[in-house]
Amino acid sequence: MMPHFTVRLVEETLDGKVEGRLIRALTDAVVEVVGEWARELVVVELFGIPRQRWGVGGAAPAGDPHLVTLNMREGALDGSRIPEAPARLIASITNAVAEVFGEGARAGVNVMLVGVPPGRSGVGGEVA
Repeated sequence: MMPHFTVRLVEETLDGKVEGRLIRALTDAVVEVVGEWARELVVVELFGIPRQRWGVGGAAPAGDPHLVTLNMREGALDGSRIPEAPARLIASITNAVAEVFGEGARAGVNVMLVGVPPGRSGVGGEVA
């Protein structure tokens, strides 16, 4: 399974200039941890959500939240191939978002790593 990012962020932060920078930064974040082989496989999807459609604890969030989910093979996240892979990926992904949106965005970056077990993903109708 290819590393697949789903990123939800405030719509107003997407200005036609940050999208390419964010896609490159997140791709580089994965490559930094797992290796150059992954570069051509990284998929990044950006979803802008209007500010008034956010809520945390029953209220609009302070600042601009950045919710980043990375789905990839479970084996890449268990630490057997890459020592401390989850912690390194979380740090690298957070750094990538802060690089694009500024250091003030760091506190609003929420990263979720989702490990996909073998046989639970597919491409072109075939189990991958």
